Amino acid sequence: MRAMRGVTRSAIIRVLYLLAVAIPPRIFLRHSGHALIRPMDHDGYSDDYIADILGSVRVFAFVGGSANTSRPSYFAMKYLLGKGYTVHPVNPGYAGRAILGQPVYATLADVPAPVDVVDIFRNSQAALGITREAIALKDKLGVKVVWMQLGVRNDEAAAEAEAAGLRVVMNRCPKIEYGRLSGEIGWAGVNTGQITSGRPKLSPRGVQSLTIVSKR
Repeated sequence: MRAMRGVTRSAIIRVLYLLAVAIPPRIFLRHSGHALIRPMDHDGYSDDYIADILGSVRVFAFVGGSANTSRPSYFAMKYLLGKGYTVHPVNPGYAGRAILGQPVYATLADVPAPVDVVDIFRNSQAALGITREAIALKDKLGVKVVWMQLGVRNDEAAAEAEAAGLRVVMNRCPKIEYGRLSGEIGWAGVNTGQITSGRPKLSPRGVQSLTIVSKR
């Protein structure tokens, strides 16, 4: 970048950085080989960010999916299947069998493409290795998002995933987020955290089912 009329290179870079802070996450500013990005705040995601992910993906791989009906992965899988998503459970202990009618795979590498979201139902320490596997397979499987379940957070894994061009959600459950953003969770008297005059959108799957309204 050449200095122009007394404006130094460092001054221009600083202006670009300040603009990057003011724009939404995941938007890049490029100039002469430089790329600036606003860091994602993993302490609090916007509703638009979560809704955009859940509204644009169709296939999940549940790493650590369980056949135990009392485990969170089981009822999260059942809920997402009911919303029309495809869910591939990944668990070497159940490989070759089925959970909720879906074949179980021993490893993430065994799952057939495409896979939009790698959803991690393992502890925070294990999340780093699984994230690195997702990064290594992102072109083969078409991975777009690494999602870590409630109680699971690994900032090193998140940084590596984002550096590889993946979106990241940590310490959230897609079942809960879908129910919250669609308004279904309000039927149980749970505060959705939203103030809106918009009507809930009925899902084509029945009057007892709502869907997320796209804000695009």
